[in-house]
Amino acid sequence: MLNIYQNKSRLKIGIIIFALLLAVLSLYYTDVLVKHLSEREKKLIEIYAEALETMANTEINENQSLVLQNIINANQSVPVILVKEDKIIDYRNIYFPPNITKKEKDKLLKNELSLMTGQYAPIIVEFGKDSKNFVFYRDSDILYQLRYYPYVQILVITIFAVLSYLAFSSARRAEQNRIWVGLAKETAHQLGTPISSLMAWLEYLKEEESLKQDNVVLELEKDIKRLETVTARFSSIGSEPILQEEDIYFIILGITNYLQRRISTKVKIEIKNDLPKQKNLLLNRHLFEWVIENICKNAVDAMESRGHILIHLKEAPEGDVLMDISDSGKGMTKAQMKKVFQAGYTTKKRGWGLGLTLAKRIIENYHKGKLFVKSSEADKGTTFRIYLKANNDLLFNEEMLMQ
Repeated sequence: MLNIYQNKSRLKIGIIIFALLLAVLSLYYTDVLVKHLSEREKKLIEIYAEALETMANTEINENQSLVLQNIINANQSVPVILVKEDKIIDYRNIYFPPNITKKEKDKLLKNELSLMTGQYAPIIVEFGKDSKNFVFYRDSDILYQLRYYPYVQILVITIFAVLSYLAFSSARRAEQNRIWVGLAKETAHQLGTPISSLMAWLEYLKEEESLKQDNVVLELEKDIKRLETVTARFSSIGSEPILQEEDIYFIILGITNYLQRRISTKVKIEIKNDLPKQKNLLLNRHLFEWVIENICKNAVDAMESRGHILIHLKEAPEGDVLMDISDSGKGMTKAQMKKVFQAGYTTKKRGWGLGLTLAKRIIENYHKGKLFVKSSEADKGTTFRIYLKANNDLLFNEEMLMQ
């Protein structure tokens, strides 16, 4: 499944190339078929003209006349107009609307004649030595329909393909959501039992006076609380999160202090706060901390546990908040920047490639914000930007996204 997600762009390109190849083959085959039919219709009109000329210039018996008449009547599809001295004297296979007046009929015949003149050269038919007539004709309606049928076919197939793709994508996203929600809920459920057991063991250790203030016990208590937070995060996935007013700087400070003690000592996390003294936003604390933790841990991996992470908080117009998380890692290529939030995409040997995908969903679906890669440069690092609105009802200030 992960390979399908990773090769989704190639799959799309392959489908597009295949569709274009089908379209080209369809157009080519139809063009060949139209040319053959056009030649047959031309031959039919030539025989039609010869039959007219023969009947007018040759003494024939009743049987011969019947044969020639059948040849003339064989043309049941190709529109023709017989003209003598610029006057229309006969026509065949031209449709007239019902209840048409003579004036309207003459106008329609002139329009047809003009169309025929522009399409094919007329065939000369001599009725006697001094009487020249001209047979004008054009492609039959069937030939017209056949000529444009592939375009209609391609349009219908394209519409069907687009609708099918949208339906497939929607179903795939729904399936992903069910998998993620199910996995999160089950993880939270499975964590519940060992956490309860650890809490009981912690209380048992605290009963010993000599261990109450022991650093190991204190750190163990912090980690158990951390596990409870992780369980709360997983439980929140798939449910409508409860957003409360939180001091964003206080949240960032708390999560970075926790991470700093649990990552390599060769990685320094720095916070640069350019916000007003206190900046409260509607946040789900557990989920928002998860986002920061995910991005920072990815940064640590990108730096191979050696480098510097800078979290820069600043205020945008209308009270919005911009948060840039920059690392001094190896950076990403443009192709990697496009795929970094795709489910299943990862550059690490281990991992499912869901961390940043979930982080983006948490920011954009739950907090109505934006999470994207602001910049990345090889061997210099990457900057992720989180844009949080002060008021969820306001539109984004697009100019501020990349400033």
